Amino acid sequence: MELEVVRVLDHEQEQQEQGQGQGQGQGGWQRPTLALTSQQKNLIAQFLLQRSKAGVLPRGSSAEAAKRFNIHKRTAERIWHISKQQIDRGEPVMMQGKAKCYQHKDKLILDGDKFRNMSMLERSTIRKVASKMEPTLAEGKLLYHSMHNIVHIDEKWFYMTKTSDRYYLLPDEDVPYRSCKSKRFITKVMFMAAVSRPLCGPDGEIIFDGKIGLFPFTEQVPAQRSSKNRPKGTIETKPIQSINKEVMTTCLLNQIIPTIKAKWPANASKKIFIQQDNVKPHLRAVDQQFESLASTDGFEFHLISQPPNSPDTNVLDLGYFRAIQLLQDDKQATSVDDLLRNVFTSFEELSPQTLNRVFITLQSCLTAILEMHGKNDYKIPHLNKDRLQRTEGLPLQFQVEEGLVRESLEYLKMPENNTGDTYDIWLLNHDLGY
Repeated sequence: MELEVVRVLDHEQEQQEQGQGQGQGQGGWQRPTLALTSQQKNLIAQFLLQRSKAGVLPRGSSAEAAKRFNIHKRTAERIWHISKQQIDRGEPVMMQGKAKCYQHKDKLILDGDKFRNMSMLERSTIRKVASKMEPTLAEGKLLYHSMHNIVHIDEKWFYMTKTSDRYYLLPDEDVPYRSCKSKRFITKVMFMAAVSRPLCGPDGEIIFDGKIGLFPFTEQVPAQRSSKNRPKGTIETKPIQSINKEVMTTCLLNQIIPTIKAKWPANASKKIFIQQDNVKPHLRAVDQQFESLASTDGFEFHLISQPPNSPDTNVLDLGYFRAIQLLQDDKQATSVDDLLRNVFTSFEELSPQTLNRVFITLQSCLTAILEMHGKNDYKIPHLNKDRLQRTEGLPLQFQVEEGLVRESLEYLKMPENNTGDTYDIWLLNHDLGY
């Protein structure tokens, strides 16, 4: 396995090298270097895709791309080879990392202490390094956080059947039979879901699918009386109808946290933020006892609460629960065990790409919330993600106008809008020069 190492320097090392390097290099020879950025490689890939016909590149296209973009012909051929592989796998054409040409050494001026706290996967590209450092301010725009170390949790009721449904039948077909004790009391089970943003490697392979797990609130109890289906004393699965803080805390500490530790990528950041809503059974955002119990084995967990009346700030409410529900509705259930099996199967059937798309929509909703000064009377932006995936590729992070962020900060600092919440905006104030 080939590993490319790019060295970075902090401020002190840069000053030392500048002092040692004075007087050197004159009359000497330095090997030429060439490093294409992801944006440049994407432009080359799109240029070649426009000239291809039915997945075949006409003769002379690589030479034409080499002349147009001032690169070697073999570099263009390698970019086309990678693009063709992504097309065959049904993935968007997206170039990441540097082109492998001459060996080189880049020098980046970074905060050394902050850089050392980053995992190896977060250092694979310059763009990832920039996103993990302080917010990037370039050409009047800021980048959203990539959200790879944020776990979204939320609860949802899944029902055995629906009160009303529609079926299309042929004239000689019978109406399907459904039985239920009462349409007002349909059997239901509450699930706690935990997801994070999927993590992809440099070649587009899925390193972590982001699907941490579904955790049903059920219990095993013996049957109190005999029936035609089972004798008395048979262990049955029953839904827990009353979900209090004790049940929620047990699920969080005994199921969600261990599952995160077991599934979390080895080289990813282990400082994890768990985002929840503000329902009463949930723990407080700052719970020292929870953090001390959960933060073991090298992990550091923190609870954060999303703003009130803002379901669109949680990827589960924003669209992922709906996607699970659509798949679960197509599966028949006659018992609680069937319902559990159907929901688990639907959760596994959803692809990591679907989850990643919801995170992209989340960033667009955050911009809309900034424009509305925190209100929720906006329409979810339509991004046409299918077209983006076919052409430019889905972005890792959206940009937001610097002026909009400054305006929102000024709005939050007004006395009538300062409600004493625990959200700390000092870092963003500092980065923008306040």
